[in-house]
Amino acid sequence: MQSTTLLIIGGGPGGYIAAIRAGQLGIPTVLVESDNVGGTCLNIGCIPSKALIHAADEFHKVVGYGGSSSLGIQVSTPAIDIGKTVAWKDGVVKRLTGGVAALLKKNGVHVIKGWARIIDGKTIAIDQGGKAGEPLQISCEHLLLATGSAATELPDMPFGGKVISSTQALSPTTVPERIAVVGAGYIGLELGIAYRKLGAQVSIIEAQDRILPAYDADLTKPVLASLKKLGVTLHLSCAVKGMNAAGTALRVLDQRDSELLFETDQVLVAVGRRPRTAGFGLESLMLDMDSRSLRIDDQCRTSMHNVWAIGDLVGEPMLAHRAMAQGEMVAEIIAGKSRRFTPASIPAVCFTDPEIAVAGLSPDEATQQGLDCIHAMFPFSANGRAMTLESTEGFVRVVARRDNHLVVGWQAVGPGVSELSTAFSQSLEMGARLEDVAGTIHAHPSLGEAVQEAALRALGHALHI
Repeated sequence: MQSTTLLIIGGGPGGYIAAIRAGQLGIPTVLVESDNVGGTCLNIGCIPSKALIHAADEFHKVVGYGGSSSLGIQVSTPAIDIGKTVAWKDGVVKRLTGGVAALLKKNGVHVIKGWARIIDGKTIAIDQGGKAGEPLQISCEHLLLATGSAATELPDMPFGGKVISSTQALSPTTVPERIAVVGAGYIGLELGIAYRKLGAQVSIIEAQDRILPAYDADLTKPVLASLKKLGVTLHLSCAVKGMNAAGTALRVLDQRDSELLFETDQVLVAVGRRPRTAGFGLESLMLDMDSRSLRIDDQCRTSMHNVWAIGDLVGEPMLAHRAMAQGEMVAEIIAGKSRRFTPASIPAVCFTDPEIAVAGLSPDEATQQGLDCIHAMFPFSANGRAMTLESTEGFVRVVARRDNHLVVGWQAVGPGVSELSTAFSQSLEMGARLEDVAGTIHAHPSLGEAVQEAALRALGHALHI
């Protein structure tokens, strides 16, 4: 039996970051991953979806130029070779996963490709597939669980055939003429918009009465307007009942309990993700659970000594950057450093058209927490850079305490606002006040000027509105 100080199950963003940091700190580390390192995020999630979204945006621009463009640009009838698009996307993924593998090797991490099964909190058996003999057993002082999550299936619609998850949606062989998307959360909308821009007729079905229910209505209004402009059909307060007997149409009950049939070539089910808790012997540890996820403390310790858990396995928010931060912290605690996972905020970004970025508290959330806050919004319609990008929809909003002007939240919707999330999080982590943001010189022309102007407006003296 081999032994190591730290054994990590799962090579996604949380697992591989924990392994790299542990290697840097001189901790003997073994990382077990059944597929390529990088996990869902790099291989079949964040990175490939953003690549496909970018390709769809570029194609959509060219299609628009084929008609009329206020910029005076004209092109002949455009076409897209989806096979080349997917190959380019796969190339991006390969470069990133290859880079992660190289960093793991450089930092002395022993990566084993195989399926881990927990024997107890100190011993793991690894099935290496085609290799003959008994599974490899490794004992460890510390066990870190970073198994991630999987797409949620609908009871009456298991994945297969016409019914696909986001994984299949990211590697199309052709663009379907019609696709129905079940779920109007960020995954459903991101991919639904991308497929519409690639030329498919898109219908989105959502059980709740509005899109992106995790975000406040002011942020979703520009996205809703964009969906209408793109010609995406939206069906809210509707329940999906499965495919018809012929398998050619999606059965949907509207809010009056009337059944509708959506003739479609594919159905993308995007109703969320669930922590991956089965298939690796987790139940043998009898750890404390919260619903479907593992319960941890503010150091990512589970209820068993020296068994740690991070990322999607420990529930919401299921975000790669949260898992990365947790993985780095666990490695440092094992190395003897004093750390707690108490971030001022965990930013979230929705790569719709337009994008949404949030960090900290919204005005309603601040009120619910009993805080007396002021908030102010600066529209991109008054921002010069947004005008030059032909993207003036949306705004930046700041939320701050009334008594001392401490900033407690940021929200934005508009072109490229994902890149503003860094400034949002940094200001919250550093305890910035409105005066700090308002007094910082921002480059002109830039979308970031809207951040300064929102702070100025909250103080009562915006300069460009």
